[in-house]
Amino acid sequence: MNSIRVFAPATVANVACGFDIFGFAVANPGDQITLTTREEPGVSITDIFGDEGRLPREAERNTAGIAIQTYLQHIGRTDVGIDVVLHKQMPLGSGLGSSAASAVAGVYAINELLGRPLPTVKLLPFAMEGERLACGSAHADNVAPSLLGGFVVIRSYNPLDVIRIETPASLFCTLVHPDIEVNTKDARFILKNEVSLKNTIIQMGNVAGLIAGLMTPDYDLISRSLVDVIIEPVRAILIPEFHEVKQAALDNGALGCSLSGSGPSMFALSRDIQTAERIGQAMQQAFLSVGITSDAYVSDINKQGPKVLESSVLS
Repeated sequence: MNSIRVFAPATVANVACGFDIFGFAVANPGDQITLTTREEPGVSITDIFGDEGRLPREAERNTAGIAIQTYLQHIGRTDVGIDVVLHKQMPLGSGLGSSAASAVAGVYAINELLGRPLPTVKLLPFAMEGERLACGSAHADNVAPSLLGGFVVIRSYNPLDVIRIETPASLFCTLVHPDIEVNTKDARFILKNEVSLKNTIIQMGNVAGLIAGLMTPDYDLISRSLVDVIIEPVRAILIPEFHEVKQAALDNGALGCSLSGSGPSMFALSRDIQTAERIGQAMQQAFLSVGITSDAYVSDINKQGPKVLESSVLS
């Protein structure tokens, strides 16, 4: 019997101006998955912890399960039998890439368990199938950074073209998750189908500026570029006290602050961990002023991505 336990990190998608094309991984929170081989072929989800019974146990309806299934079909190993135990360690509908982390953990674990027949980057399409199942769109701005680590740009979806961008060593992320839920499908539904030329030009400038700021590095440029004039104004209405929480982050030294993915979580970037921790406290207090409790996480940019926590693989 072979088994493996893998951690895959939460992610911040969009990163203000980069809707569906930017994302980066954080150190925590994240999901864990344990895979164990068995004689009977097929993928079976034997247990899920931390989901309050909300996630489907059928492999073909679960983001981790479908990612593993499509991977095994691709490499021609449908003879393999796998039992799956998933440990959800972040809230559902949080804007932290919860479904992506499960899919990434699953496909990374099965690839490791079978001796790495594919390089890590080639696992991305299978993780994206988990996202398609979760929200109806196989977008990569969560799964790509969770799988590859670091800050990722999705230049194109057809063909898929993903670029990993180096980030400054002293760049820290504060994530605050208020105790409310935003459904990703609903958050996409309210978006406008058309964007003005004026806002498109502003957004393109901020996208280019953010990449240049990260690569230089130029923290002032990063700060000026963390502005979203297209998506944030629409989705902010879904988050109570959004503008007050954002202002609290900026007043306490944040380079910028916006929604993490479709929300309700919010992220802020800063230049040192002390500032990042102070920002988290200020953001939490702003939510608490209207009776909303929250969890805060502080980390640097996670450049590793998924990692094996434990394995028992017999040759």
